[in-house]
Amino acid sequence: MGHATRCVPLIKQLQESNKVIIGITPTTATIFNEEFPELQKVIIEPYNITYSKFLPISIKLLFDSLRILNVIKKEHQQLHQIVKEYEINVVISDNRFGLYHKNVESIYITHQLNIQADVFSGIANKIHHYYIKKFNHLWVPDFKNASEALAGDLSKHKKFANALYIGILSRLKIPQTVTTKVYDYLFLISGPEPQRTEFELRLLELSNNTTKKIALVRGNQMLSLTNTPTHISVYNAPTAKELSELITSSHTIICRSGYSTLMDLYTLKNTNCILVPTPSQTEQVYLADFWRQKFNCKIIPEHKLRSLTL
Repeated sequence: MGHATRCVPLIKQLQESNKVIIGITPTTATIFNEEFPELQKVIIEPYNITYSKFLPISIKLLFDSLRILNVIKKEHQQLHQIVKEYEINVVISDNRFGLYHKNVESIYITHQLNIQADVFSGIANKIHHYYIKKFNHLWVPDFKNASEALAGDLSKHKKFANALYIGILSRLKIPQTVTTKVYDYLFLISGPEPQRTEFELRLLELSNNTTKKIALVRGNQMLSLTNTPTHISVYNAPTAKELSELITSSHTIICRSGYSTLMDLYTLKNTNCILVPTPSQTEQVYLADFWRQKFNCKIIPEHKLRSLTL
């Protein structure tokens, strides 16, 4: 979802002077239909990456590698048909390895030029760089100056000195009217299953021990919660405007340390957060520690959430 939401401001800028066609998956359809109901869309094969409760993401991806390679092959073949059918001149791919075409300008978007994956960093970067080089251009959603960068070492690599740093991407905007702090805490639930639900359950358990005012943002297409305490306001799928207001009107944010979420918080000038990296996802562990140093954010492992006092 983060890859979809961060493309929203790019699409809005591009559609001012271009005809834009959006490739969607069942997961991203909600966001793109909400933001761009008027634009043409085509269905793209989803990667359907899931995480394990126990295995590091690098090991999980290794087990899924044959399936993912098959999806990359399918999306590459599909793109040739799309380019021909719609007379496409430029393709912009946000971390979709197979969406490049030798006869049109192909642009790849990523903030991970230097993947942090412990002992698997070398092989992970080698594979990623192999696909990056198939594209004509590389766009990095971060600041080029190291002192300003939000992704730290993730977005820097000497092999890609010609990368274009396009700044921070967020579909959220600071509300025009001054927003007072309505909520003591905002729980932002995100990420793939099963960790998404696990994170939500742990935070709901935590909220039973306080009467402080809490807003809970659950994501899209979720079954409604029932019997939640009166001090918790639940938002299943807030619009960009509603989410912007929720973030700016909350004193403390408790969320994953996914990069798109962090860009949203930075955009709305609310970095007073408690970061809970997705277990076994080394990128989020790195980003949480980087933001701890840069913005004085707090970090708490998910398995220690019960010890947190709200």
